[in-house]
Amino acid sequence: MVKHGLDVTTVGEGPPIVLVHGSVAGAELTWRRQLRLAERWRLVIANRPGFGASPALERGDFEAEAPLFADLLGDGAHLVGHSYGAVIALLAAARRPDAVLSLTVSEPGALRLAATPEGERLIADGERLYAARGSIAPADFLRLFRSGTGSSRDTPEELPEELLRGAELAMAERPPWEADIPLDALAGAGFPALAISGGHSPVFEAVCDTIAARLGGERAVIEGRGHNIPETGDPYNRRLEGFLDGL
Repeated sequence: MVKHGLDVTTVGEGPPIVLVHGSVAGAELTWRRQLRLAERWRLVIANRPGFGASPALERGDFEAEAPLFADLLGDGAHLVGHSYGAVIALLAAARRPDAVLSLTVSEPGALRLAATPEGERLIADGERLYAARGSIAPADFLRLFRSGTGSSRDTPEELPEELLRGAELAMAERPPWEADIPLDALAGAGFPALAISGGHSPVFEAVCDTIAARLGGERAVIEGRGHNIPETGDPYNRRLEGFLDGL
């Protein structure tokens, strides 16, 4: 179903949770281990533009996508974002803070929030990769991209069609570290927040530390799948539900 310009699947009954996936992998793959949450929650699982049946934009861009996901909050919902989707979620929450019941982000690509030499080096590596994207194959781009984020996923020599499409979308999208995250406005909104990292990268640890500190939120580390934290399944689900149940 296309809703607010996005391909949206809704499963389960209960308080709504809007889920925002990141780069390369669409909603179905990113959130497949969270489907059991539908026993207690209404999951609003949307594909970002260009993924699934969502109409594509000229290129992925957190500023253009944030209003689409803000609209999905309806009269009020919990908002959960991962990676590039966590950047979108932060901006969507700033657009409609009164509709945010809570905000959970895992390893957003807002790398400037790390404010460390390691973060600056990772941004510089990313800028070199994006500068070369017109001259390298999607599979090579994807391997380097995943290496930089600490992804636990393997990249085959020949990309299947869906993965090729995801790599091409990642090559075209606006780098997430360009996002200006309005932490003061988000903190002033007062909704509960949780920042989750994977325990594999000092840069992402620093990003999540900054978000939790500035928003007065909770902080968690869930190891085992590197950057792909939702793929831990039950550990991620238990931490998320524990946070939401405590509100």
